[in-house]
Amino acid sequence: MSRLARSSAVFSAMTLLSRVAGLVRDWLQAISFGAGPAVSAFVVAYRIPNYLRRIFAEGSFASAFVPVLSALREQGDPKAVQDFLDHVAGALLAAVVVTTALGWLAAPWIARGFLALAHGEDAIPVALTAEMLRITFPYLVFISMAALAGGVLNSFRHFGLPAFAPVLHNLSVVLAILLAARWFDVPEKALAWGVCAAGLLQVLLLWPALARLGLRPRLRLALGHPGVRKVFRLMLPTLFSSSVAQFNLLVGTMAASLLVASAQSWLYYSDRLVELPLGLFGVAIGTVILPHLSGRHARADAPGYAASLDWGLRVVLLVALPAAVGLAVLARPICATLFNYGAFDAWDATMTAAAVRAMSIGVPGFMLSKVLLAGFFSRQDTVTPMRAAIATVALNVGLIVALVWPLWRSGHEAAHAGIALATALAGLANAGLLARALRRQGLLRASPGWVAYLLRLLVAVAAMALVAGWVQGQAGDFARLPASARVGWLALAIAAGAATYAAALLALGLRPRHLREPR
Repeated sequence: MSRLARSSAVFSAMTLLSRVAGLVRDWLQAISFGAGPAVSAFVVAYRIPNYLRRIFAEGSFASAFVPVLSALREQGDPKAVQDFLDHVAGALLAAVVVTTALGWLAAPWIARGFLALAHGEDAIPVALTAEMLRITFPYLVFISMAALAGGVLNSFRHFGLPAFAPVLHNLSVVLAILLAARWFDVPEKALAWGVCAAGLLQVLLLWPALARLGLRPRLRLALGHPGVRKVFRLMLPTLFSSSVAQFNLLVGTMAASLLVASAQSWLYYSDRLVELPLGLFGVAIGTVILPHLSGRHARADAPGYAASLDWGLRVVLLVALPAAVGLAVLARPICATLFNYGAFDAWDATMTAAAVRAMSIGVPGFMLSKVLLAGFFSRQDTVTPMRAAIATVALNVGLIVALVWPLWRSGHEAAHAGIALATALAGLANAGLLARALRRQGLLRASPGWVAYLLRLLVAVAAMALVAGWVQGQAGDFARLPASARVGWLALAIAAGAATYAAALLALGLRPRHLREPR
């Protein structure tokens, strides 16, 4: 197995553990609290610092930090690397502490701003949302420092531990639900405390790993340091580009306050399901390929750079297309099997499934963007993705107005699905804009056989959809089945679809050698 493929496999395996823990977390949250106003308050309180996490942690910061660190490593000067880490860590900590303090103080106004549309303020308690915001905001400090450690480990090709860290996040929330919820006047507050504790746990896991590499940062604050200035200069244009999907979700969160209070929860659960394939494969390949492309660029290996980028896109599509179609075909059985228990009733499952179907359209775009963005960030080009992101956000807002407004005015029960569809279409547009820019720069060169490859994938996906749809149809209404029967039928439908997809690809002539990483 090639080094990139092996690293991707390690990252995906660790992420799989995280996603399984995440499904347990979401299942427990759904059956314990349902989809009422208090859960929706938590969704708003969580998404705001979570979006900032994408800026100060894995998103904008990592996109600027990893290429600069990789370039310093190529120069072979350990003292320069340590000095760079010391000053970047100090500046990052100062930035997130100030941001967290401002967010903590402004929490009531932030909550009111997100819930000010239409009747949203009456449906979702503003005071509760503000209180939860103050609990979740310190998470930003912890997770940003954990992300710094993860970025260093990834740069040194240690992918396993950073990929495992989110398992602690999910386990922390699970324990908060099981052990702490009973002690709060509003049990859902336990979710916010679980998120805050999760950030601290990840710091405690990753920071000691830097010492084992001899690279634990000594915090130094000097904003004029050349490395700090370079990272923050590169970060500014990526504020949108590396987290455009999360920003679009924030826009959707504001729009959802027009709708019933449960719309926030339905969209949250649908996003969690879409994040499963994205985190397992899209983020994995994007994370692994970024330092690889940075090294190719530092060595001026243009042919190897283009070949590696082409490889990443092929591998992502191999998973993205069946993931998107599978989510669309099995949305109702998945939601019924995972969530339709306790306080989360059949209506909530149906409405969540509607959002999943709409959001699934964007899965290929979300996953392709992870690899395409690495093509820019590895060369320290953060301006081009920013332009694409601004256009994408504008498109998302326009689509929400065009799709949701008529549904809301007519009182349509699934108006929230229009928000999900707008996010999905914006994701596809973002990937298209990034690909066009790379092609114009001469960096995205289609290798021979792309048309045949796409045709094989499409035929295989169609066969998969037919088989999976037929199997789930034999089960009847999943909401009426016992839990064990739901799990059994869903597992059978997924297994049958996956087996059909693999068999169809083999029958159509696709072999592992066609996906081999270029030397």
